[in-house]
Amino acid sequence: MSDVTTQTNQAPKVGFVSLGCAKALTDSELILTQLSAEGYQTSKTFQGADLVIVNTCGFIDDAVKESLDTIGEALAANGKVIVTGCLGAKSAEGGGNLVRQMHPSVLAVTGPQATQEVMDAVHANLPKPHDPFLDLVPNIFGVAGIKLTPRHYAYIKISEGCNHRCTFCIIPSMRGDLVSRPIGDVLNEARALFEGGVKELLVISQDTSAYGVDVKYRTGFWDGKPIKTRLFELTQALGEMAAPYGAWVRLHYVYPYPSVDEIIPLMAAGLVLPYLDVPLQHSHPDVLKRMKRPASGERNLERIQKWREACPDIVVRSTFIAGFPGETEEEFSHLLDFMQEARIDRAGCFAYSPVQGAVANDIPGMLPIELREERRARFMAVAETVSVAKLQQRMGATMQVLVDSAPALGKKGALGRSYADAPEIDGVVKLLPPEKISKTLKVGEFTKARIVGVQGHDLVAQPF
Repeated sequence: MSDVTTQTNQAPKVGFVSLGCAKALTDSELILTQLSAEGYQTSKTFQGADLVIVNTCGFIDDAVKESLDTIGEALAANGKVIVTGCLGAKSAEGGGNLVRQMHPSVLAVTGPQATQEVMDAVHANLPKPHDPFLDLVPNIFGVAGIKLTPRHYAYIKISEGCNHRCTFCIIPSMRGDLVSRPIGDVLNEARALFEGGVKELLVISQDTSAYGVDVKYRTGFWDGKPIKTRLFELTQALGEMAAPYGAWVRLHYVYPYPSVDEIIPLMAAGLVLPYLDVPLQHSHPDVLKRMKRPASGERNLERIQKWREACPDIVVRSTFIAGFPGETEEEFSHLLDFMQEARIDRAGCFAYSPVQGAVANDIPGMLPIELREERRARFMAVAETVSVAKLQQRMGATMQVLVDSAPALGKKGALGRSYADAPEIDGVVKLLPPEKISKTLKVGEFTKARIVGVQGHDLVAQPF
């Protein structure tokens, strides 16, 4: 046993930084799983590592700056850096690779979803240990691999890339066209996560509604049974799988295609959470045309109303862009009116930011940055009014809350989320100390709580 311990202590160490969205996080999890399977250790510091991997984001200018700064910090502290992720696929203005132009001393640069290329670079610069005791993945999630999220929730990516060519977006140029994962692989990973203790599964992709389009919804197999590669069948299977574990299934990045209407009865029946993250971006037909958005945006209000008729508890979250090139005051007012009429439960808004390589940069009518920011602020003021009014309606209600943080077993209170709150992007439920002395609150477990207050975007609740 001591020999194994000695070898473990001498295993090469890899530092790791993951930037950007949940899709990038799942790429990081794949790389870390492979590193662990091959016997590498991970280091929490740049200085303590034999080399560092930086998984970057390149979507907007702020993300590009953060990624380049992080690469620079890693180089200064460690000197041996491998770069992967969306920024790695980005070209500089004069041609050539942007990362290599800014940081020519990096060991290797790859684009996103490039686990094997990253591992090849690691092997070339830090030979892997050859020890049969280490060539195992020491984690509780089995085939699902290592997760960077807290143990009680996890993201599951069902596809990669996107077939749309929205004028403000460069994701297809970095991540390619839609490629759906085999449905059997998705369901096997989900089962491993539930068996490992995950209580909330967050389904993600660039375009969740389009799952299976690229393979013409072909029939796959799982547990020896045929199942169609399509969002409805996948959602139904995930919901049925989650039920025995008492776990939640939450859908993200769902474009409002007519086919999504089929999912709403599954929500009404309690099979999956009545929560839809729908990236609407705008409401005015002319702006949506300039954006080249999929689906008929002018019918979004009608569609949301029908969803609420079929499932009154449904929560709709969305993101919008204010100050898109050519946006008139009338078009922006249309968006504000839409927000009030659609009563979007949770909304985020970005002031339009030119992204290198985006077609929207060439659309006439670029607005001054001050006006873009002013419109974003006006939008968020309306969004907050709508959101707070909807939260006030929950006063006195009893809700199931998933506990995310509970110091001292919640004796002095805790933080959690209801079905209406996705981690890190929505509000939280602030749990008061339990009234019963015997009552404890544990991270990753559910508790019933009565809503007793509203604080901004958050709820205050009394657990019982």
